[in-house]
Amino acid sequence: MSAVLSAGLLGSLAAAQGVTAPRPGAPSVPTSAPVTAPGSGQATGGLLPLVSVGLGWAQSVESYVIVVGSADAGKPLGLEVYSPALNLQDYADGRRGAGYFGDELYKKNEPYETVFSLTGPGGTVIERRYQASREHVWESLLGGGLPAGTYTLSVKSSGNGKNSFALRVNSPFSLQTSDFSVNARDSTQQDLLAARLNVPASWVGQTLSLSNYDMDGPQEAQSWVIQPGGVRVNLTTSNDGQKVNDRFVVTAAQVGVWDVYLKVLPTTKQYSNAVQYSFRLGDKPVYATVGGFGDPAGQKVGNQLIVDVVDPQGQPIPGASYSVGADNVVRPRLPQGYVPVSAAVLEGQGKVASPSELSFTPGNTRLRFVARPPQGALAVDAVAVYGPARIPLTGVPFEVDGKQYAAPVTVPLAPGTYPLKPSVIPGSSLTPAQPGIVVDGKTGKVTLEYLVKTEVTLSTAPDVLTACDVSQLTAQAKTDFPYKLPASTLNLRLPVGWTSDYPLQQQGDLSASTPLRLKVPVRICRSDSAEAVLAPVDVHATGEASVRDPSGVNVSRTVQGGARVHLTKTATANRAAGQAGSTQQGYTVTLTLTTDSPLSDVQILDPLPAGSTPGVRGSLSVQGPSLANLSATQSGDTIVLPRLIPGSYTVSYTLFSDLPADRLITVPELRW
Repeated sequence: MSAVLSAGLLGSLAAAQGVTAPRPGAPSVPTSAPVTAPGSGQATGGLLPLVSVGLGWAQSVESYVIVVGSADAGKPLGLEVYSPALNLQDYADGRRGAGYFGDELYKKNEPYETVFSLTGPGGTVIERRYQASREHVWESLLGGGLPAGTYTLSVKSSGNGKNSFALRVNSPFSLQTSDFSVNARDSTQQDLLAARLNVPASWVGQTLSLSNYDMDGPQEAQSWVIQPGGVRVNLTTSNDGQKVNDRFVVTAAQVGVWDVYLKVLPTTKQYSNAVQYSFRLGDKPVYATVGGFGDPAGQKVGNQLIVDVVDPQGQPIPGASYSVGADNVVRPRLPQGYVPVSAAVLEGQGKVASPSELSFTPGNTRLRFVARPPQGALAVDAVAVYGPARIPLTGVPFEVDGKQYAAPVTVPLAPGTYPLKPSVIPGSSLTPAQPGIVVDGKTGKVTLEYLVKTEVTLSTAPDVLTACDVSQLTAQAKTDFPYKLPASTLNLRLPVGWTSDYPLQQQGDLSASTPLRLKVPVRICRSDSAEAVLAPVDVHATGEASVRDPSGVNVSRTVQGGARVHLTKTATANRAAGQAGSTQQGYTVTLTLTTDSPLSDVQILDPLPAGSTPGVRGSLSVQGPSLANLSATQSGDTIVLPRLIPGSYTVSYTLFSDLPADRLITVPELRW
């Protein structure tokens, strides 16, 4: 709102007395008869009726502001309207009878409708539609309280005519407006109050403008303002279809309440005359108080309609309102998604058509609509994904819709899509959770999945040892995951040549506080690796051990004639794997032969070791003096060297055997 709202000054109107000090250019006119207090005199007394014009007017909608402060929130508003419908007996029937209020319908056969709408921060609060009638009555628009905020009452008429009405609210509330229309319908020389404008000290030195439109000339009416101290200043009278503007440079003496009056003159030729007023400070609208009518001649509210729109617990639904059609059909206006439950007539007469519609007979009527908020639910659980197993978890924190919960839980929620913010659990990774989808009357489901992280280690001590000595193997499975992981099994797998008389498996619950450990003494007869495996997640770890190479053998032979030959046999384990698809270990066997005499057809009988699976000898490799014949041949276990000269020779080959290292070396023999 761009201007300061004036203070609400309702109640009896004091008599305005004295002679004014006019603004420059304005005539000095003494005040006429005292102002009549509201509730006395004819019609609605000394206050001008408000009016809504259907066609050809300066503004299509009349608007009034109601401010509900935080201290007044919930107080009964008491918003009531007098003569909300156009009364055909006022003018359209060609006579001006008792209780005449200024309604005019220029074409009898055309419909005329006036809509009263109260809107606020939450949208429409109430909407009432009125068509033509034949009586003037007070009606309640909204008796109950409102939340704090600024509300606008809009009045819009459609049709060729004008509808006069009066408005009032309970104290401390007031109706305020900067642009409004009044209906001058009194020719009894009364000074009729149009509005009260509060001029604060902050306006001193600024230009205040008061304009009027379509007063139809000085023979019809006159308008003036009473400033603080009883100073009267006449306002310029606008002609038919004309707008005139009176400007005031505000002085300190003018700070206070300005009363704006209008009086219909005896020379008038009209039953009623609509006049529009506008107030501006510079180019910004400023707000004056209007309305505040008392009961005419003590008349009370004739038709009072109270409509409650509540939830199943009987509490008012925030933002809910209702509308009333000209056929007295009432329908609730519910916030988006709310579901009607029931409708009932608590007082008066009416008929329920459905939970969202009922009709009533005018009178003192109270209706109730019950609606429930759109409500579904979201079930959230959590699981630990541990191999193929899905282990339910409890007490897992997460956030949804700005609130914290612990899974598993079912959260009541309005329909919609809800992203989830799961908490982090040590020792796991979180699978991104899909948003929860809630449908009215149904329960959606989201599962938080935590993929458990585990670690397996395997150590051998010692890890270098003599063939077939014993080493201690220690396997351990651990995790930082704080929840128990049941049915965990730690297995130890030994290769060929590794044996143990102890169990090679440990079962139990695995968690951050309870790792699984397995210690096993193992006899190791060959270099290889053992493996620790955690089930059911199939996490592996290996532990190696090396067996020292087997001892060698020496063979010497001396023959007649003095020739001497010395033979040494050694074997070293190959670190590479054995033959594909075989459990046999690979060794490099080296035969070192030394002779001091030339020799022919030297035979080395080198038997293969006898294991459960026969050993396999690879191809021969011979090295020695270049003048010797190094083309060795092999027949069974016999290796033949065709011609040797004095020097040193090596014969090597790869041996595959499943025997432990300490049984690998066989003793060769020499012949020539």
